Amino acid sequence: MTAKASEIRSEPVFGLIYAASAFLIWGLSPLYWKALGAVPALEIIAHRVVWSFLFLMGLILLQRRWSEFAEILKSGRMLLTLMLTAILVSANWLLYIWAVNNNHMLQASLGYYINPLVNVVLGMLFLRERLRRPQILAVMLAAGGVLYLTTAYGEFPWIALTLALSFGLYGLIRKVAPVGALVGLAVETMLLSPPALIYLIHLNSQEADTILRVSLKLDLLLIGCAPLTAAPLLFFTLGAKRLYLSTLGLMQYIGPSGMFLLAIFYYNEPFSTTQIWTFAMIWAALGIYSTDSVIYYRRER
Repeated sequence: MTAKASEIRSEPVFGLIYAASAFLIWGLSPLYWKALGAVPALEIIAHRVVWSFLFLMGLILLQRRWSEFAEILKSGRMLLTLMLTAILVSANWLLYIWAVNNNHMLQASLGYYINPLVNVVLGMLFLRERLRRPQILAVMLAAGGVLYLTTAYGEFPWIALTLALSFGLYGLIRKVAPVGALVGLAVETMLLSPPALIYLIHLNSQEADTILRVSLKLDLLLIGCAPLTAAPLLFFTLGAKRLYLSTLGLMQYIGPSGMFLLAIFYYNEPFSTTQIWTFAMIWAALGIYSTDSVIYYRRER
């Protein structure tokens, strides 16, 4: 076997490692946010934005992608588009961290479970994509699960639906925007950094900020929000380049599964019979959706 052939054969293996690393980091990230539970969610987001921007700019310079970054800054249309996605992703981050630190991790995991199905509906509404029959069945089953939870448990899963919809809209806009993941996130955090800095300065003036006031450990955790944000994104991008979309689609459930298991077995969040049935309906919907996706992409190949 030639060196080139060996390299080609190893590409999917490295793709699996990269993608699995990304989804595992996302799935286990509640452990990190729980460690910052004493810090208000909005302050965490402000630090996450500022430190992530600095970290991402370092990566862009190391990868010599400054010209790509500068090109986007010259386009008013792209800046407006990325401002919109920046607002969506920051709202998603804020709600997610708030949910984790206020014992709503099950709802957060539910939101990321139904996100692929929300993407299907958004593709139909905005990109005129036609739904296959199994996709229609999956969406109806997921909608039935949400409706059942609302009527039987008496609680509308607004956290789950807001997380799914905000991330779905973010993905939809980024899908049609001609910008790479790393450079796009760098521009988004750049646009969010001024208000984040103003907020942190205000907290400091009121002596209400956390950094440099509590402990070195907490300071390092706040700064560590940057690699926690960028590393899984880079791993995901590297994995996506080496894997088929159907494989990547199946692996995306690692993230919410990690959140689900942590919520039940580590943080002991209450899990009622109604919630069990709701998750069962969502998992059944995802099973139908995933099976259909694998069959469809294999047929296309």
